[in-house]
Amino acid sequence: MTEAQQGQSEPDVEARIAQVAFTAEGLAPAIVQQWDTREVLMLAWVDAEALRRTLTSGRATYWSRSRQEYWRKGDTSGHAQYVKSAALDCDADTLLVRVEQIGAACHTGTRTCFDGDPVPVVVGDAPDASGGDA
Repeated sequence: MTEAQQGQSEPDVEARIAQVAFTAEGLAPAIVQQWDTREVLMLAWVDAEALRRTLTSGRATYWSRSRQEYWRKGDTSGHAQYVKSAALDCDADTLLVRVEQIGAACHTGTRTCFDGDPVPVVVGDAPDASGGDA
């Protein structure tokens, strides 16, 4: 991949990685979203190297906390994630990675990791535009 295709030069990537507020364990959560539908697919973890690989290769790479190794999504399952964009949140401690998901995102074989049982909530109503309760 050329520098123009990557969209960032190597010093730019290093500067962005330096902005991330990693945990004491050197990790940051990455919320993964389908780029065109905005569907939330999964949550994964990255360290500086996984983020570097994600930003420079066009493929999403994560750190597996259970296996203690890098994991490029799709290498074993075929369910690859092609990176379309990435952003840091306002505190620089969480990433949003927008991808084109091929196949299932979840290791269970479902499209998203959030297809499980819904958690019961009390549904809140926003106030109407006049400032009163709806």
